[in-house]
Amino acid sequence: MIELEDLYERYFPSVYRYLLSITRDQNLAEDLTAETFMKALEGIEDFNGGCDIRVWLCQIGKNSYYSHLRKQGRVDIVAEIPEDKGPFSETSMDTRLMNEETSQKIHRILHHMKEPYKEVFTLRVFGELSFKRIGEIFQKTENWACVTFHRSRKKILAELEESP
Repeated sequence: MIELEDLYERYFPSVYRYLLSITRDQNLAEDLTAETFMKALEGIEDFNGGCDIRVWLCQIGKNSYYSHLRKQGRVDIVAEIPEDKGPFSETSMDTRLMNEETSQKIHRILHHMKEPYKEVFTLRVFGELSFKRIGEIFQKTENWACVTFHRSRKKILAELEESP
């Protein structure tokens, strides 16, 4: 079993730097880092080792940040960090989503998107469900849910690139 103290000591700097890079606020990054490790403690049984634990922790931190933004009414939609950028860099998608006009475009794109892409994206982003849970809903595998989500995100990005 993984000890929280070990996780904290080993990964705190990376998680904090990542959150600082996306929040640009030291106090908020510190609060979110603490919250990240508390959530990690609660959900450590769900960590299946399918990715590096640092990536998992940063994902928890990013989701906590987006929850913070939603509570403040500062963002309408949340998307995953593209895999080609890695977990430690801010993405153009993150920046775009802060823009209300772009959020409206994304909602329009989602409205016209075919199933299961539309529902998988919605469950992951708005419902904040794990890929495992989404796979269970569709009676598919966790990998299927992950691939479907990433394809839907890719479609959204492609349409955003095409629109003026």
